[in-house]
Amino acid sequence: MIYYSKLKVNVTRLTLFFTKLFAVVMASVLAVFALPGQASAQSLIRDTEIEETLRAYTNPFIRAAGLNTASVDLYLVNDRSLNAFVTRGQNIFIHTGIILEAKTPNQLKGVIAHEVGHIAGGHLVRRDRSNRSAYGAMLIAAGIGIAAILAGEGQAGAAILGGAQQFGMIEVLAYSRITEASTDQAAAKYLEATGQSGKGLVQFFEKFRYQEVLSNARRNPYFRGHPLSSDRIDKLREITGNSEYSDVKDTDAEIHALAMAKAKLIGFIDAPQTVFSKFPASDQSKPARYARAVANYRAADLHNALKEINSLIAEEPDNAYFYELKGQMLYESGKGGRAIAPLRQAVVLKPSAPLLEIALGQALIEQDTPESIDEAIKHLKSALRKENTNGFAWYQLSQGYDRKKEPALARYAIAEQAFAVHDYQRARSFAARAQEGLMYYPTHQRRASDIIVIADTQLARKKNRRH
Repeated sequence: MIYYSKLKVNVTRLTLFFTKLFAVVMASVLAVFALPGQASAQSLIRDTEIEETLRAYTNPFIRAAGLNTASVDLYLVNDRSLNAFVTRGQNIFIHTGIILEAKTPNQLKGVIAHEVGHIAGGHLVRRDRSNRSAYGAMLIAAGIGIAAILAGEGQAGAAILGGAQQFGMIEVLAYSRITEASTDQAAAKYLEATGQSGKGLVQFFEKFRYQEVLSNARRNPYFRGHPLSSDRIDKLREITGNSEYSDVKDTDAEIHALAMAKAKLIGFIDAPQTVFSKFPASDQSKPARYARAVANYRAADLHNALKEINSLIAEEPDNAYFYELKGQMLYESGKGGRAIAPLRQAVVLKPSAPLLEIALGQALIEQDTPESIDEAIKHLKSALRKENTNGFAWYQLSQGYDRKKEPALARYAIAEQAFAVHDYQRARSFAARAQEGLMYYPTHQRRASDIIVIADTQLARKKNRRH
């Protein structure tokens, strides 16, 4: 038996979200990676359904800007304030507050097009850390801490981010009114190129025109970093008003997808009683039932939670996210055996979503039968072909190999997990221990050797920096 106590993924979550490690990998139940020990730190959300909705908005703009969609990463920040920003490395961060505030998909698209404009324009400079209050979420992206968090190592990521405090400067966006105006023009160009209206962005800015007269401390975070002015709004209205696509409307499918995403966020973020007030039982719309399903589940009312989600499944039997949420409810309620069927169906309906496969893999490993372990390993390996730096998936794979009494492969998986979060000491240790047992797995053996070489190089650099 391999000892994993020091290697277990230790993720601290907001208490309103989840109570078990399973939540870390649930694609559409808002797995939250909170940063322990930092009261002001934000947390990231992984949610396949919402990520896919935002990707559908974002990718056309990325292509219109002449960028590679695979090179631009999109992250959700669990923060009700209005903010969106980009960092070096072509990363776009969107606060949940922006999503909840958007009245139409077109408004949200406009904000995203604007952020793509900042990436294309290279509007990144250094700003003193005193601005961290306006860009608190930037802590998430500091150094390799973000890699640790996204790979499932909340504790490691928090430690790394904590160490980053020794630096007097961090990467943030410093926008002037000139760059903002030029980025507005870029956003309008991308909207035009993709056949979409720019009215949404104008409407979003109009809603906050009063921000111009407020002191910086009283402004919403988004407008601290994106200076707003009446002249800027008027110019943007003129540009977008002349577009032949000015009157293009959002499709019914886009409107529904955003409504469902907002309902899911509200279900997980707000207190259950607040959710029930916003979405009373008399409201039988799909978003209302979705929000109540989540709220009932969080309130430990499994009966009513299943009643709501089953009604949605009956109407949309091909919706993978409904099955996934049902699996989450059952698993979290101690009914792991019953969770497998809906999770399997979710994977059948959306085989391209690695987080769904990881969730199913974990549930199968818990069943601990030879058949369930083999199936779990199959799904976890498939997920890792799509997200090969997902530390939690590597950890679960190590558990599967350990149950199969394959210690070399288990140690190799732990080495990959450690490598994914830049824990080079641990990665080297487990890669070295795994090597001698990998003679029948030449690909893994070569990879273990690579991990050792890279880890040695990184450890040497770290040692040199200390001297």
